[in-house]
Amino acid sequence: MASISNAFSLSLPSNRITNSSSDFNPITSALSLRVNKPAKVSLFGSDSGEFSPGRVAVSKPSGIGGRICANAARVMDQPVGEKSSGAPTIVEVDLGNWSYPIYIGHVHGKKVIVSLTKGNPAVSVEYVILPDGEKFKDMDTLMKVFDKAIESRLDRRCTFVALGGVVIGDMCGFAAASFLRGVNFIQIPTTVMAQVDSSVGGKTGINHPLGKNLIGAFYQPQCVLIDTDTLDTLPDRELASGLAEVIKYRLIRDAEKKNMEKLIARNPNALAYAIKRSCENKAEVVSLDEKESGLRATLNLGHTFGHAIETGFGYGQWLHGEAVAAGTVMAVDMSYRLGWIDSSIVKRVDDILLRAKLPTAPPETMTVEMFKSVMAVRAPSLPCSVNLEPLSPTLDKNVDKKVDGLLRLILLKGPLGN
Repeated sequence: MASISNAFSLSLPSNRITNSSSDFNPITSALSLRVNKPAKVSLFGSDSGEFSPGRVAVSKPSGIGGRICANAARVMDQPVGEKSSGAPTIVEVDLGNWSYPIYIGHVHGKKVIVSLTKGNPAVSVEYVILPDGEKFKDMDTLMKVFDKAIESRLDRRCTFVALGGVVIGDMCGFAAASFLRGVNFIQIPTTVMAQVDSSVGGKTGINHPLGKNLIGAFYQPQCVLIDTDTLDTLPDRELASGLAEVIKYRLIRDAEKKNMEKLIARNPNALAYAIKRSCENKAEVVSLDEKESGLRATLNLGHTFGHAIETGFGYGQWLHGEAVAAGTVMAVDMSYRLGWIDSSIVKRVDDILLRAKLPTAPPETMTVEMFKSVMAVRAPSLPCSVNLEPLSPTLDKNVDKKVDGLLRLILLKGPLGN
């Protein structure tokens, strides 16, 4: 990636953005150079791949699109193929004082002007370019963010901006949660995986050699800005990896989704629809269970097995979505063996993953003992007790798959979508 510092500049009020600001406009707030107080913004991006600077600067719309609250009734979905109105879709993550909007849209027109902060003493932009990939999602890379923040003398009024995929968002968010015990944070995800899943919900963190995402914090961003045009240059493998999370939502909550071929073909309306529905689904779950004490754990379908594959096989050998796809097949197989689903669902899951060009079995080098060893880190008493009860929103607390010495597996039961 070329110089991230030339991508765009941000200036934000020192107070947190919440849904109480009825006139908040993400475009003017994100790209304006007018500030009342001195402000600093730090950009954290990946050094892998190409990114067009203008794609971040979403044009100011003539009117803000309809707001979708996570705790409200579902709105009518725009059919795939129908022309967009031009205004961004807004999905609200309802978390009280920590609520924030997700803006989904794209640049209109062929040219965009990006304003920078040269000569403006009120705003300064610092940037850190981080290596790309799960194998770099560690403490050493995280320290590069802290080093830059401290060298730049950032204070609590600064804002961290994550421009990139899952790894960048997770690390930048954890850095924002930790630096000076918490500073403002904005997600600008540029991959399907980040746009449909990781940028929403506030999970941040890094990996440990013994397990994935074992070090981190729940820390919500001020907002999420999703520009679907950034997917134009996404490699096919990364696209397929992100679709694994879209399929997950179809299996556990949204069984009516039917646009896999259009998604693979990068149909812009199909992608925008899938991103919107995935964000709505996750926003609804997060608003009901932010810290994963019950309902939110259902979003981990395929992840317990998938994380074991990533850890055991080596971070970065398989993309996250590839590991989750194989893990989903394993979870579906277990659901079938328990008699909770019929063989037709097993076949449908295999078929849709194959259509998405995703793996349907773990690497041959992953033995049963390797799975047990890695998964035991998350559940120390795994050899003695495995709880296979399906989760529901009414379960007691402490059902996170990493606690209590029990391994909680998210499985399917009954018709598709449950």
